[in-house]
Amino acid sequence: MSNFVTHLESTDDGSSLAADTLQTVHNGRPLLVRYDLDAVAQELQKSTLATREPDLWRYRELLPLRDQGMRVSLGEGMTPLLACPRLGARMGVPNLWIKDESQLPTGSFKARGMAMAVSIAKELGVTKVATPTAGNAGGALAAYAARAGMECFVFMPADTPRINQLEAVWHGAKAFLVDGLINECGAIVREGIERRGWFDMSTLREPYRIEGKKTMGLELAEQMGWSLPGAIFYPTGGGTGLIGMWKAFAELEAINFLQDNAKPKMFSCQSDGCAPIAEAFDRGEDHGTTIDNPHTLASGLRVPKAIGDFLVLSAVRESGGRAMATNEDRLKDWMRLATELEGIALCPESAACLGCLDTAVQEGHIDTDAPVVVFNTGAMQKYAEVMDATLPELRKDAVDWDKI
Repeated sequence: MSNFVTHLESTDDGSSLAADTLQTVHNGRPLLVRYDLDAVAQELQKSTLATREPDLWRYRELLPLRDQGMRVSLGEGMTPLLACPRLGARMGVPNLWIKDESQLPTGSFKARGMAMAVSIAKELGVTKVATPTAGNAGGALAAYAARAGMECFVFMPADTPRINQLEAVWHGAKAFLVDGLINECGAIVREGIERRGWFDMSTLREPYRIEGKKTMGLELAEQMGWSLPGAIFYPTGGGTGLIGMWKAFAELEAINFLQDNAKPKMFSCQSDGCAPIAEAFDRGEDHGTTIDNPHTLASGLRVPKAIGDFLVLSAVRESGGRAMATNEDRLKDWMRLATELEGIALCPESAACLGCLDTAVQEGHIDTDAPVVVFNTGAMQKYAEVMDATLPELRKDAVDWDKI
């Protein structure tokens, strides 16, 4: 099969780098994969997609893997786009949908990025990988590294959710708890590049996780008949998913797949316990400042400074959307509301999206008659510390029916 990658492009100065060798960042800024989109438009037809397996690899003309035999896969299929009429009615958005990424391998959207990044790393000869993680990324890398036969190292803050800790260990990673935040874990990973010879799989410090994440946007467009929603609400820690989707929409527009070429307003959603991107948006700046004491139940949002913050801010501004933060104290309420009304086990990161959606409706930032999509990026069941509840007890031989 033909591969349509032309080069890697620096987000710092636009310079081109070779895509057939290992690359990380350029002048400290992320690299983006670029394609010959004119050639893709000639090669790929919508009717062709309909004949392919329902997985992220169906979009191979817009993906970077050259040798399809090098795929590292755990069966990452298309995730469902679920109508949420009761939740939508409660929130004043009658055409509300949730795209449920929790049904991917390892229970989160991180599977998309790691499937792609590990596949490319394998293709380019990598045998050892490492990453910092605040939650689901470490477990996903550990799983895909195990699938690829790679050695894996994971560094996480000491208060990372217990299930994420165990997930990395049980997939064979050498996992460590660090008395610091994710950026300090990242510093250990970068120091170990020379000391231990591993490849850095940190968010946006290699160019291919974003290519896996962008398949969320490709899938969404296909599921909606190539007509995108009016708004997308997406939880933002490192921001790779939002950046990737905006890239996907631009590529679909370039190959003439989008109806009317209309793209959605993008809403970057954070908790006010750690909201560097939302604060930068409000100040009209392109970069966030480092948050000194970040705190949030949504471990994936606890990123005090994102390397790609300027790319997130560019996307939301270009789309007409916003970077927002919601009340940390309401996250559990939003989780429970979605779970009780729709049966969708919403993770705390995506609960922030509902809080931001509520504000956006009240302040008139969206067309409430247009379709709105919220991404559920992970399974609530992975956050046992958040899911606290005390059940009433019954005696088997003397049931107290007043308790029922």
